Amino acid sequence: MRDFSARLATPEEIADWDNRVPANPNGGNVLQSAAYAEVKSHHGWNPVYVVFTCADYTSYNLVIEKKVPLLGSLWYLIKGPDAAAAEDVPAMARALGRFAKESGRRVFALKVEPDIVDGEDVRKLFREAGLVKTFNLQPNDSTALLDTTPDTEQILKNISSRARNAVRRAIREEADVRRVEPTEENMRAMYKLMSHIEDRSSARMRSYEYYRRFWSNFTAAGQGRFYFAFEDGEPSVGAFVIAYGKKGTYKDGGSKPRRKQYGDSHLVQWTALTELKEDFGIEEYDFCGTPPSSELKNKEHPHHGLGLFKTSFSKTVTDFAGCWDLVLDPLRYRIWNTIGERVTRQIYWRRHHQPFY
Repeated sequence: MRDFSARLATPEEIADWDNRVPANPNGGNVLQSAAYAEVKSHHGWNPVYVVFTCADYTSYNLVIEKKVPLLGSLWYLIKGPDAAAAEDVPAMARALGRFAKESGRRVFALKVEPDIVDGEDVRKLFREAGLVKTFNLQPNDSTALLDTTPDTEQILKNISSRARNAVRRAIREEADVRRVEPTEENMRAMYKLMSHIEDRSSARMRSYEYYRRFWSNFTAAGQGRFYFAFEDGEPSVGAFVIAYGKKGTYKDGGSKPRRKQYGDSHLVQWTALTELKEDFGIEEYDFCGTPPSSELKNKEHPHHGLGLFKTSFSKTVTDFAGCWDLVLDPLRYRIWNTIGERVTRQIYWRRHHQPFY
Protein backbone atom coordinates (compact mmCIF):
# COMPACT_ATOMS: atom_id res chain seq x y z
CA MET A 1 0.00 0.00 0.00
CA ARG A 2 1.34 3.40 -0.96
CA ASP A 3 1.47 6.16 1.64
CA PHE A 4 0.16 9.52 0.40
CA SER A 5 0.33 13.09 1.60
CA ALA A 6 -2.01 15.85 0.44
CA ARG A 7 -1.43 19.58 0.15
CA LEU A 8 -2.74 22.61 -1.69
CA ALA A 9 -1.21 23.37 -5.07
CA THR A 10 1.12 26.34 -5.27
CA PRO A 11 0.26 29.38 -7.41
CA GLU A 12 2.85 28.21 -9.94
CA GLU A 13 1.24 24.76 -10.12
CA ILE A 14 -2.24 26.26 -10.55
CA ALA A 15 -0.96 28.49 -13.38
CA ASP A 16 0.37 25.33 -15.06
CA TRP A 17 -2.67 23.22 -14.13
CA ASP A 18 -3.68 22.01 -17.58
CA ASN A 19 -0.20 20.67 -18.24
CA ARG A 20 0.03 18.87 -14.91
CA VAL A 21 -3.39 17.17 -14.75
CA PRO A 22 -2.99 15.28 -18.08
CA ALA A 23 0.33 13.96 -16.74
CA ASN A 24 -1.50 12.12 -13.93
CA PRO A 25 -1.45 8.29 -13.95
CA ASN A 26 -4.77 8.01 -15.81
CA GLY A 27 -4.21 11.03 -18.01
CA GLY A 28 -6.50 13.37 -16.10
CA ASN A 29 -10.10 14.20 -16.87
CA VAL A 30 -11.76 17.16 -18.54
CA LEU A 31 -13.77 17.79 -15.35
CA GLN A 32 -10.49 18.30 -13.50
CA SER A 33 -9.49 21.14 -15.83
CA ALA A 34 -8.94 24.82 -15.11
CA ALA A 35 -11.75 25.76 -17.49
CA TYR A 36 -14.24 23.59 -15.60
CA ALA A 37 -13.06 24.86 -12.21
CA GLU A 38 -13.83 28.40 -13.34
CA VAL A 39 -17.33 27.37 -14.48
CA LYS A 40 -18.15 25.78 -11.12
CA SER A 41 -16.88 28.86 -9.26
CA HIS A 42 -19.85 30.76 -10.70
CA HIS A 43 -22.36 28.12 -9.59
CA GLY A 44 -21.95 27.80 -5.85
CA TRP A 45 -18.74 25.75 -5.70
CA ASN A 46 -15.29 26.82 -4.54
CA PRO A 47 -12.39 25.24 -6.47
CA VAL A 48 -9.65 23.75 -4.28
CA TYR A 49 -6.51 22.61 -6.13
CA VAL A 50 -4.97 19.60 -4.39
CA VAL A 51 -1.72 17.70 -4.91
CA PHE A 52 -1.29 14.09 -3.77
CA THR A 53 2.25 12.78 -3.40
CA CYS A 54 3.70 9.34 -2.71
CA ALA A 55 7.09 7.77 -3.33
CA ASP A 56 6.08 6.68 -6.85
CA TYR A 57 4.10 9.55 -8.34
CA THR A 58 2.37 12.90 -7.92
CA SER A 59 -1.29 13.49 -8.84
CA TYR A 60 -2.95 16.88 -9.39
CA ASN A 61 -6.66 16.94 -8.62
CA LEU A 62 -9.49 19.45 -8.56
CA VAL A 63 -11.72 19.44 -5.49
CA ILE A 64 -14.90 21.49 -5.58
CA GLU A 65 -16.17 22.64 -2.21
CA LYS A 66 -19.77 23.33 -1.23
CA LYS A 67 -20.37 25.08 2.08
CA VAL A 68 -23.52 23.85 3.79
CA PRO A 69 -25.10 26.00 6.53
CA LEU A 70 -24.57 24.55 10.04
CA LEU A 71 -22.83 21.42 8.74
CA GLY A 72 -19.62 22.81 7.25
CA SER A 73 -18.13 21.81 3.91
CA LEU A 74 -18.58 18.95 1.47
CA TRP A 75 -15.52 18.27 -0.69
CA TYR A 76 -16.13 16.60 -4.05
CA LEU A 77 -13.17 15.17 -5.99
CA ILE A 78 -15.02 15.33 -9.27
CA LYS A 79 -13.80 12.45 -11.48
CA GLY A 80 -10.96 11.93 -9.04
CA PRO A 81 -8.67 11.21 -7.43
CA ASP A 82 -6.55 10.23 -10.41
CA ALA A 83 -4.85 7.13 -9.06
CA ALA A 84 -2.48 4.56 -10.54
CA ALA A 85 -4.37 1.70 -8.86
CA ALA A 86 -7.69 1.11 -7.13
CA GLU A 87 -6.02 0.59 -3.74
CA ASP A 88 -4.55 4.10 -3.95
CA VAL A 89 -8.00 5.73 -3.94
CA PRO A 90 -8.82 5.16 -0.23
CA ALA A 91 -5.26 6.10 0.74
CA MET A 92 -5.51 9.38 -1.17
CA ALA A 93 -8.92 10.12 0.33
CA ARG A 94 -7.61 9.51 3.84
CA ALA A 95 -4.63 11.78 3.14
CA LEU A 96 -6.98 14.54 2.07
CA GLY A 97 -9.13 13.97 5.13
CA ARG A 98 -6.06 14.38 7.35
CA PHE A 99 -5.11 17.56 5.52
CA ALA A 100 -8.61 19.00 5.96
CA LYS A 101 -8.58 18.26 9.67
CA GLU A 102 -5.04 19.49 10.30
CA SER A 103 -5.69 22.73 8.42
CA GLY A 104 -8.82 23.44 10.50
CA ARG A 105 -11.36 23.10 7.69
CA ARG A 106 -14.85 21.95 8.75
CA VAL A 107 -15.19 19.25 6.11
CA PHE A 108 -17.74 16.62 7.11
CA ALA A 109 -17.31 14.32 4.08
CA LEU A 110 -15.23 13.75 0.97
CA LYS A 111 -16.92 12.52 -2.19
CA VAL A 112 -14.60 10.59 -4.52
CA GLU A 113 -15.38 9.55 -8.09
CA PRO A 114 -12.30 7.88 -9.60
CA ASP A 115 -12.00 6.66 -13.16
CA ILE A 116 -11.36 3.16 -11.85
CA VAL A 117 -13.24 0.40 -13.68
CA ASP A 118 -15.99 -1.06 -11.51
CA GLY A 119 -16.01 -4.62 -10.26
CA GLU A 120 -16.83 -6.61 -7.16
CA ASP A 121 -13.16 -6.60 -6.15
CA VAL A 122 -13.08 -2.80 -6.34
CA ARG A 123 -16.34 -2.43 -4.40
CA LYS A 124 -15.06 -4.82 -1.73
CA LEU A 125 -11.77 -2.91 -1.49
CA PHE A 126 -13.54 0.44 -1.10
CA ARG A 127 -16.06 -0.84 1.45
CA GLU A 128 -13.35 -2.46 3.58
CA ALA A 129 -11.40 0.81 3.48
CA GLY A 130 -14.39 2.64 4.98
CA LEU A 131 -15.81 4.27 1.86
CA VAL A 132 -19.60 4.49 1.58
CA LYS A 133 -21.25 3.91 -1.83
CA THR A 134 -23.62 6.68 -2.88
CA PHE A 135 -25.50 7.53 -6.06
CA ASN A 136 -23.52 8.34 -9.19
CA LEU A 137 -23.50 11.90 -10.49
CA GLN A 138 -21.72 12.05 -13.84
CA PRO A 139 -23.26 10.80 -17.09
CA ASN A 140 -20.06 9.01 -18.08
CA ASP A 141 -19.78 6.82 -15.00
CA SER A 142 -20.97 4.32 -17.61
CA THR A 143 -19.78 5.18 -21.08
CA ALA A 144 -18.58 4.04 -24.50
CA LEU A 145 -14.86 4.57 -25.07
CA LEU A 146 -13.30 4.37 -28.52
CA ASP A 147 -9.61 3.57 -28.96
CA THR A 148 -8.25 6.19 -31.37
CA THR A 149 -4.62 5.01 -31.45
CA PRO A 150 -4.95 3.10 -34.77
CA ASP A 151 -4.84 4.97 -38.06
CA THR A 152 -8.10 6.50 -39.27
CA GLU A 153 -8.87 3.74 -41.78
CA GLN A 154 -8.45 1.09 -39.08
CA ILE A 155 -10.67 3.02 -36.65
CA LEU A 156 -13.38 3.06 -39.32
CA LYS A 157 -13.02 -0.72 -39.70
CA ASN A 158 -13.20 -1.17 -35.92
CA ILE A 159 -16.58 0.52 -35.44
CA SER A 160 -19.79 -1.41 -36.10
CA SER A 161 -20.97 -1.99 -39.66
CA ARG A 162 -24.06 0.12 -38.89
CA ALA A 163 -21.98 3.15 -37.89
CA ARG A 164 -19.48 2.59 -40.70
CA ASN A 165 -22.23 2.40 -43.32
CA ALA A 166 -23.91 5.50 -41.89
CA VAL A 167 -20.66 7.48 -42.08
CA ARG A 168 -19.92 6.34 -45.62
CA ARG A 169 -23.45 7.01 -46.85
CA ALA A 170 -23.48 10.51 -45.34
CA ILE A 171 -20.13 11.25 -47.03
CA ARG A 172 -21.34 9.79 -50.33
CA GLU A 173 -24.51 11.89 -50.21
CA GLU A 174 -22.41 14.98 -49.38
CA ALA A 175 -24.01 15.68 -46.02
CA ASP A 176 -23.11 19.18 -44.88
CA VAL A 177 -21.08 18.55 -41.72
CA ARG A 178 -18.47 21.02 -40.52
CA ARG A 179 -16.75 22.65 -37.59
CA VAL A 180 -18.26 26.03 -36.70
CA GLU A 181 -17.02 28.99 -34.71
CA PRO A 182 -18.11 29.59 -31.09
CA THR A 183 -20.31 32.58 -31.91
CA GLU A 184 -23.33 33.63 -29.88
CA GLU A 185 -25.56 32.53 -32.76
CA ASN A 186 -23.99 29.06 -32.90
CA MET A 187 -24.10 28.61 -29.13
CA ARG A 188 -27.80 29.47 -29.09
CA ALA A 189 -28.37 27.08 -31.99
CA MET A 190 -26.54 24.36 -30.06
CA TYR A 191 -28.67 24.94 -26.97
CA LYS A 192 -31.83 24.74 -29.08
CA LEU A 193 -30.71 21.42 -30.56
CA MET A 194 -30.03 20.09 -27.06
CA SER A 195 -33.56 21.03 -26.01
CA HIS A 196 -34.93 18.56 -28.56
CA ILE A 197 -33.06 15.77 -26.74
CA GLU A 198 -34.49 16.94 -23.43
CA ASP A 199 -37.97 16.70 -24.94
CA ARG A 200 -37.30 13.03 -25.66
CA SER A 201 -35.60 12.10 -22.38
CA SER A 202 -35.82 12.54 -18.62
CA ALA A 203 -32.84 14.91 -18.59
CA ARG A 204 -32.93 18.34 -16.95
CA MET A 205 -30.93 20.88 -18.88
CA ARG A 206 -28.94 23.56 -17.16
CA SER A 207 -29.48 27.19 -18.11
CA TYR A 208 -28.14 28.65 -21.34
CA GLU A 209 -25.87 30.89 -19.28
CA TYR A 210 -24.21 27.84 -17.71
CA TYR A 211 -23.53 26.22 -21.08
CA ARG A 212 -22.41 29.50 -22.62
CA ARG A 213 -19.77 29.92 -19.91
CA PHE A 214 -18.74 26.26 -20.21
CA TRP A 215 -18.39 26.39 -24.00
CA SER A 216 -16.69 29.79 -23.96
CA ASN A 217 -14.13 28.66 -21.37
CA PHE A 218 -13.13 25.54 -23.26
CA THR A 219 -13.02 27.18 -26.67
CA ALA A 220 -10.96 30.07 -25.26
CA ALA A 221 -8.53 27.50 -23.81
CA GLY A 222 -8.18 25.95 -27.27
CA GLN A 223 -9.72 22.70 -26.01
CA GLY A 224 -13.37 22.85 -27.16
CA ARG A 225 -15.02 22.76 -30.59
CA PHE A 226 -18.49 22.84 -32.12
CA TYR A 227 -19.50 20.60 -35.02
CA PHE A 228 -22.83 20.96 -36.84
CA ALA A 229 -24.69 19.12 -39.55
CA PHE A 230 -26.87 21.40 -41.66
CA GLU A 231 -30.14 20.65 -43.40
CA ASP A 232 -31.86 23.24 -45.59
CA GLY A 233 -29.32 25.76 -44.35
CA GLU A 234 -30.18 25.27 -40.68
CA PRO A 235 -28.28 23.34 -37.97
CA SER A 236 -29.87 19.91 -37.61
CA VAL A 237 -27.28 18.05 -35.47
CA GLY A 238 -24.81 19.59 -33.06
CA ALA A 239 -21.92 18.38 -30.93
CA PHE A 240 -19.54 20.11 -28.55
CA VAL A 241 -16.35 18.12 -28.13
CA ILE A 242 -13.24 18.63 -26.02
CA ALA A 243 -9.62 17.54 -26.32
CA TYR A 244 -7.91 17.41 -22.93
CA GLY A 245 -4.53 15.78 -22.81
CA LYS A 246 -4.75 12.59 -24.85
CA LYS A 247 -8.50 12.21 -24.31
CA GLY A 248 -11.35 13.43 -26.47
CA THR A 249 -14.83 13.85 -25.02
CA TYR A 250 -18.22 14.23 -26.70
CA LYS A 251 -19.53 16.54 -24.01
CA ASP A 252 -22.83 17.93 -25.37
CA GLY A 253 -25.06 17.02 -28.26
CA GLY A 254 -28.47 17.59 -29.77
CA SER A 255 -30.46 17.06 -32.93
CA LYS A 256 -33.74 17.83 -34.61
CA PRO A 257 -36.19 14.95 -34.89
CA ARG A 258 -37.39 13.64 -38.28
CA ARG A 259 -34.33 14.68 -40.27
CA LYS A 260 -33.97 13.79 -43.96
CA GLN A 261 -30.23 13.05 -44.13
CA TYR A 262 -29.31 9.51 -43.10
CA GLY A 263 -26.08 9.21 -41.13
CA ASP A 264 -25.69 12.91 -40.30
CA SER A 265 -25.22 12.34 -36.56
CA HIS A 266 -22.68 9.58 -37.22
CA LEU A 267 -20.75 11.81 -39.59
CA VAL A 268 -20.70 14.63 -37.01
CA GLN A 269 -19.05 12.28 -34.52
CA TRP A 270 -16.71 10.82 -37.09
CA THR A 271 -15.59 14.28 -38.24
CA ALA A 272 -15.09 15.45 -34.66
CA LEU A 273 -13.10 12.47 -33.40
CA THR A 274 -10.87 12.19 -36.48
CA GLU A 275 -10.05 15.90 -36.38
CA LEU A 276 -9.28 15.73 -32.65
CA LYS A 277 -6.98 12.81 -33.42
CA GLU A 278 -5.27 14.71 -36.22
CA ASP A 279 -4.93 18.02 -34.37
CA PHE A 280 -4.35 16.90 -30.76
CA GLY A 281 -3.23 13.29 -31.02
CA ILE A 282 -6.04 11.97 -28.83
CA GLU A 283 -5.73 8.28 -27.98
CA GLU A 284 -9.25 7.76 -26.63
CA TYR A 285 -12.65 9.26 -27.40
CA ASP A 286 -15.31 9.24 -24.67
CA PHE A 287 -18.90 9.30 -25.92
CA CYS A 288 -19.83 10.52 -22.45
CA GLY A 289 -22.69 8.47 -21.14
CA THR A 290 -24.63 5.30 -21.83
CA PRO A 291 -26.87 3.09 -19.72
CA PRO A 292 -24.83 0.77 -17.48
CA SER A 293 -23.63 -2.36 -19.25
CA SER A 294 -26.27 -4.40 -17.40
CA GLU A 295 -29.04 -2.12 -18.75
CA LEU A 296 -27.98 -1.76 -22.38
CA LYS A 297 -30.81 -3.96 -23.69
CA ASN A 298 -33.44 -2.41 -21.44
CA LYS A 299 -35.67 -0.42 -23.80
CA GLU A 300 -37.29 1.32 -20.83
CA HIS A 301 -34.03 2.93 -19.75
CA PRO A 302 -34.27 6.72 -20.33
CA HIS A 303 -30.98 6.70 -22.26
CA HIS A 304 -31.61 3.55 -24.30
CA GLY A 305 -31.63 5.42 -27.63
CA LEU A 306 -28.47 7.35 -26.87
CA GLY A 307 -26.83 4.12 -25.79
CA LEU A 308 -27.65 2.45 -29.11
CA PHE A 309 -26.13 5.35 -31.02
CA LYS A 310 -22.95 5.58 -28.96
CA THR A 311 -22.32 1.83 -28.83
CA SER A 312 -22.50 1.72 -32.63
CA PHE A 313 -19.00 3.24 -32.41
CA SER A 314 -17.75 1.18 -29.48
CA LYS A 315 -19.65 -1.96 -28.50
CA THR A 316 -18.12 -2.27 -25.05
CA VAL A 317 -19.57 -0.15 -22.24
CA THR A 318 -17.13 0.73 -19.48
CA ASP A 319 -18.65 1.01 -16.00
CA PHE A 320 -16.57 3.08 -13.60
CA ALA A 321 -16.72 2.76 -9.82
CA GLY A 322 -18.85 5.89 -9.45
CA CYS A 323 -19.31 7.98 -6.30
CA TRP A 324 -18.14 6.98 -2.83
CA ASP A 325 -18.05 9.02 0.37
CA LEU A 326 -15.36 9.12 3.03
CA VAL A 327 -17.07 10.20 6.25
CA LEU A 328 -15.02 12.64 8.33
CA ASP A 329 -17.68 13.63 10.87
CA PRO A 330 -20.26 10.86 11.43
CA LEU A 331 -22.90 13.05 13.08
CA ARG A 332 -22.85 15.82 10.50
CA TYR A 333 -22.68 13.27 7.69
CA ARG A 334 -25.71 11.43 9.07
CA ILE A 335 -27.67 14.68 9.13
CA TRP A 336 -26.56 15.43 5.57
CA ASN A 337 -27.37 11.93 4.37
CA THR A 338 -30.80 11.65 5.98
CA ILE A 339 -32.24 15.09 5.25
CA GLY A 340 -29.60 17.75 4.55
CA GLU A 341 -28.69 16.76 1.01
CA ARG A 342 -32.28 16.30 -0.14
CA VAL A 343 -33.43 19.62 1.27
CA THR A 344 -30.35 21.48 0.02
CA ARG A 345 -30.82 20.15 -3.52
CA GLN A 346 -34.50 21.09 -3.53
CA ILE A 347 -33.81 24.61 -2.28
CA TYR A 348 -30.98 25.09 -4.78
CA TRP A 349 -33.21 24.01 -7.67
CA ARG A 350 -36.02 26.35 -6.62
CA ARG A 351 -33.66 29.29 -6.31
CA HIS A 352 -31.47 28.75 -9.34
CA HIS A 353 -33.27 26.21 -11.57
CA GLN A 354 -29.96 24.40 -11.81
CA PRO A 355 -28.89 20.95 -10.62
CA PHE A 356 -27.08 21.13 -7.27
CA TYR A 357 -24.09 19.14 -8.51
